[in-house]
Amino acid sequence: MKIVVTVKVVPDPNSTKRIDPNTKRLVRSGADNVINPYDEYALEAALQLKEKLGADTTISVVSMVPESSKEVVRKALAMGADDAVMLSDSAFEASDVWDTARVLAEAIRKHGFDLVICGGLSDDGSTGAVPGALAEHLGVPGLTNAKRVDVTDGKLKIQRETDSGYQVVSGPLPAMVSVTMGVGEPRYPSLKGIMGAKKKTIAMSSHAELGVTDALGAGSAKTELLDVKPPPERAKGQVVTATDGAEGAKIIFDFLQQKKLV
Repeated sequence: MKIVVTVKVVPDPNSTKRIDPNTKRLVRSGADNVINPYDEYALEAALQLKEKLGADTTISVVSMVPESSKEVVRKALAMGADDAVMLSDSAFEASDVWDTARVLAEAIRKHGFDLVICGGLSDDGSTGAVPGALAEHLGVPGLTNAKRVDVTDGKLKIQRETDSGYQVVSGPLPAMVSVTMGVGEPRYPSLKGIMGAKKKTIAMSSHAELGVTDALGAGSAKTELLDVKPPPERAKGQVVTATDGAEGAKIIFDFLQQKKLV
């Protein structure tokens, strides 16, 4: 079975982020880049599935990133992925959700797959729209919000996380699955994994090699960011004193009512 995991490289979530006022894009130069935390959960789900299915299962990572992010992608190999494909080309810069999914789909289709596993979000954009668009471009069923992924007798079965529990959803392969953090904490790369990752293949693929001939990036984006503003500063908390519990309860109720929360 061939599993493909999509991986995005993002600025460290713990670092200070800055938006370029002219391009209105996240400034990535000079930032400490890491694997998108949500994609680490996708890789963990793939590794768990490989452990169940056996050694005939392979895990490939596909990432649309600059060539300078090669060592970040290598961490996915250290965690246990078998190989990686990096889509590195200036033509991909400023691609929106639709174009990102289109490029990833072309690379995944060319590589071959039975199952694609994605993180539910990216830490920098947080649209959550790429997995669904990717399934559309690949022409396969898209099963979302999985906290558990199983394959039995060639059939995919997931536990789909909801606000009140989970749903059991199944479908045929090939397919795309997006996962939640409920799949389990991503494993740390072992020393053996780190050393072994140096020998694993990271293939590079450009715009021309993928065979995508039409425009990509800012010139073909279907969305446009018009303005960026910082969030307002948090106001100081309000301190009130109540003579008894009944008065305190009324103060809280009036406050919630004012905020239209009750």
